[in-house]
Amino acid sequence: MNDFPRTLKLLTIWLLLGTLVFLGMQVLLHERQRPRLTIHDGQVTLQRSPDGHFHWPGTVDGREVDFLVDTGATTTALPGALAAQLGLRREATVRSQTAGGTVMAWQGRADVALAGGLRFDGLTVTVIDRMDGPPLLGMDVLRRLRLVQDGATLQASLP
Repeated sequence: MNDFPRTLKLLTIWLLLGTLVFLGMQVLLHERQRPRLTIHDGQVTLQRSPDGHFHWPGTVDGREVDFLVDTGATTTALPGALAAQLGLRREATVRSQTAGGTVMAWQGRADVALAGGLRFDGLTVTVIDRMDGPPLLGMDVLRRLRLVQDGATLQASLP
């Protein structure tokens, strides 16, 4: 019976250490997923994220989002769930070519703002109901910017 308190103490210590390691890893993972950008003299510099992509924080109709910069996307695309939360109105039904093939989608309008002060009011966006993942920042926005990529850095500014 004397070993029980000692065993309980060791178990408590190991549980506390395990919890600290777990919390430390959660903070590290959260920090690694945070978009990395700097804004200087009207120029936004994005650092490639650990997932290999460039992410640009912004808003859609005031809702904070983390856009995935997608030069292969013709238009800015939103997941259907986000569009529903925002109450976007369907304006047209369209076919959209995705990496997974052709899907039916719809278009609506939204106010898009990007970190760095860039705004695109009333932007026509494509809504893909079954889309998983973050909204895609497409060429409809990116072509309006001067983009320069140098390795793991993407610089964007107005021309």
